[in-house]
Amino acid sequence: MRRRDAIKGLTAGVATTMLGPRTVRAASTGDSPSPASPKTVVSSEHWARKGDVSLYMFRKRLAPTPGEPPRPVLILVHGSSNASRSTYDLTVPGAGPYSVMDAFAGWGYDVWTLDHEGYGRSTWTDGNADVKTGVEDLKAATDLVARETGLTRFHFFGGSSGALRAGVFAMARPGRVDRLICGALTYTGKGSPTLEKRAENLAYYRTHNRRPRDRNMIRSIFTRDKPGTSDPRVAEAMADAELVYGDTIPTGTYLDMTANLPVVDPTRIEAPTQILRGEHDGIATEADLVDFFTKLKSREKQLVVLPDTAHSLLLGLARQKVWHVMRAFLELPTVSA
Repeated sequence: MRRRDAIKGLTAGVATTMLGPRTVRAASTGDSPSPASPKTVVSSEHWARKGDVSLYMFRKRLAPTPGEPPRPVLILVHGSSNASRSTYDLTVPGAGPYSVMDAFAGWGYDVWTLDHEGYGRSTWTDGNADVKTGVEDLKAATDLVARETGLTRFHFFGGSSGALRAGVFAMARPGRVDRLICGALTYTGKGSPTLEKRAENLAYYRTHNRRPRDRNMIRSIFTRDKPGTSDPRVAEAMADAELVYGDTIPTGTYLDMTANLPVVDPTRIEAPTQILRGEHDGIATEADLVDFFTKLKSREKQLVVLPDTAHSLLLGLARQKVWHVMRAFLELPTVSA
């Protein structure tokens, strides 16, 4: 664990590493790559500071041209069991495109993600990286994004407990959030078979700040709800990418989801909001999300239930349907007189 403390030697502020350009094709909303002309997506690594904690951040966008205006920013917030790039920038050999970062960068977005405290390449502390901690991470991360882009408002997507982090951030910093997309959201947890099973380990989550996470656990993410909604190669690619960081992860969001719900108050979210649920997701019932949806403060809101999908919306076989509805929501035209 302490090997991650080496990044603490960075000076306060921003550290940036430019990575090589990558030529991709603009992502398609169909079943095959788009025939559009190749576009060069460039990437860079950054570090945000939160006190003594260094937060790893990763950025993808089309290669900028001199004098162009800032591109709309999309910040992707990861969930409980895996860090950022294995969730949002995964390469699955021989299985087609899986990087949602590449997809939205190809569509003209400035796409960012981060490893939360205790995950991936960010500093590991003695804390449990609960939702409240994740919100503080997002405050530090958005300060960095604002400095880098000159913008002050950003789109957010959060998946699973990432939706909780993004939702609470939208409550705490409404002026930072343009549009909010919550995938696989947990509201009260009522009627959730996944959370009922998870609650059997509540005493462990209360007394331990990290939990075991091995290859079989990662595989179970894709099989526990509805086998056949994802390609088995995805789980193996994710495990290969994640287990280099060790075989434990924080317990904080599991504790929040089994003992502290609800943590997001829909009446306090001002931003236009889209709620995405997989047809077979065992972590949130439709009834629970309909209740959340009706209470949302914003008049501009959507609740979308996607067929042939389970909890891992962005890593399933139907992922490009998810990309499509996300993009459509972010690009809804404004009404003019």
